[in-house]
Amino acid sequence: MSQMQALYDMLPTWASQVGVGPLLLAGIATGVIVGAVGRLLLARRRRGNGMELDRQSGRAKSRTDSKRDTLTGLVTRAEFESTLEEAAWQVDHKSAPPMAVLYIGLDDLRSINDGFGVRTGDALLVQVARRLSRLLGADGGADTPHVARAGGEEFALLLNGDEAAAIGMAARACAALARPFEAEGQALGLTVSVGLACYPAHGAWSRLLPHAAAAMRHVRQAGGNGHAVYAPAMAVDLREQALLLQDLRQAVERGEFKLLYQPKIDAASLQITAAEALLRWDHPTRGLVPPAVFIPLAERHGLMSSIGQWVVAEACRQAAEWRESGLRMRIAINISGHQLRHDRFVAQLEEQVRRYEIPPTRLTCEITESVAMEDTAQTRIAFQRLRRAGFHVSIDDFGTGHSSLAVLRRLPAAELKVDRSFITDLEVSESARSIVEAVLSVARTLGLRVVAEGVETEAQRDILVRMGCDELQGYLFARPMSAVALALWAEGSGPGSGQGGPAAEFRPSLFDATRPAPILP
Repeated sequence: MSQMQALYDMLPTWASQVGVGPLLLAGIATGVIVGAVGRLLLARRRRGNGMELDRQSGRAKSRTDSKRDTLTGLVTRAEFESTLEEAAWQVDHKSAPPMAVLYIGLDDLRSINDGFGVRTGDALLVQVARRLSRLLGADGGADTPHVARAGGEEFALLLNGDEAAAIGMAARACAALARPFEAEGQALGLTVSVGLACYPAHGAWSRLLPHAAAAMRHVRQAGGNGHAVYAPAMAVDLREQALLLQDLRQAVERGEFKLLYQPKIDAASLQITAAEALLRWDHPTRGLVPPAVFIPLAERHGLMSSIGQWVVAEACRQAAEWRESGLRMRIAINISGHQLRHDRFVAQLEEQVRRYEIPPTRLTCEITESVAMEDTAQTRIAFQRLRRAGFHVSIDDFGTGHSSLAVLRRLPAAELKVDRSFITDLEVSESARSIVEAVLSVARTLGLRVVAEGVETEAQRDILVRMGCDELQGYLFARPMSAVALALWAEGSGPGSGQGGPAAEFRPSLFDATRPAPILP
């Protein structure tokens, strides 16, 4: 603008030199101003267009980024659904072949994150994404829109083909992901649950992804490590589970949970020395909901912590009530992996035993072998805190997992509880007897007691006694019963005609008012 002003100031001098009149001079001045202003506006317009182009480029890049998962580089679920819609249109209007969706869930990622850290888990997810992309090869490779990260630990694949082709791909996916992964210096294994749904065989394209996800959850509920084709009953199950989950969230507040107690028998004397507290849900309209139904649901949706706290508090309250009547026996409670990993779990246990004046040695914490064998720093610390606090620690369902003697030796547990599956075949199976004998041998070497659960016949009882088992539990002696029924039995009423099997007797010292009840090591 300053240049235009200088030029304008020079015009009168130039006009007098060349003999230009005032009228012509005014026209020239106007032209100079208009031209300068035009050039200025053009320059501004060019700069504005450049900035707009930059903004448009940024918006385009942002849109592209929003279509990709930032960790794996795969397309997002929303982008995958757009691809699904286009593929369904091709099937409907262009006579394209049928299509199928595979929904893949990683069964073990949560325990890997807990044990090795999220960084290791993320590295694993990246490798999973690469393997799944390679499975589709000719369909687009690493950049294909046919492979998506559908959730935190879940992936989706879209392929052309019917149900048979989808089943074949599901088997290949399971095999590809079963090979060990290398992440952060660790060789890690995975199992996966795969659900598949086909279009148009299994309904509208918009339901294809939810249906495949329902089939995946069906596999996971059955133990994982496999694949299944969607069936309409799975969607019904999901609706039922959603309704059940809503009720489960309020079950503690509504007082719908209760504990039943199953006695434990000293193998040498066949006298009752302890009882296991077993959680039951008495639903107001459904009646008793089996633990196998609601416990996995509670674990998946983060409800085990609050439910577990209620179990601890109720077991301690009941132990205090029994103590007032002279019945002072050890109570066993089942501890989930979610509880064990909670930082304040042991402190909460200590708060309850102090509140009800229960000796910590009177409480047995039963922890499943699969959780105990995770061998993470968090698990080891929890075990050590439990034992330092004086709680009796038992490894439950022993023999069903993949125990490491090195890990078992480091765990400060007091007993092993042999899984009922080995006890069932004890009379007819040499291998079952060999397994129980091996467990007893390991326990003696490590100074651990052994409890056998699921004892239902006198022959099983006699074999276990001869082997040197320490405690027995099962329907031969008593079924789970209410606290009132157990107290009546202790007073001499017996287990009742409906309990099954010959009744055991309570150890007399449990009622001795002048001596504390014997606490087994």
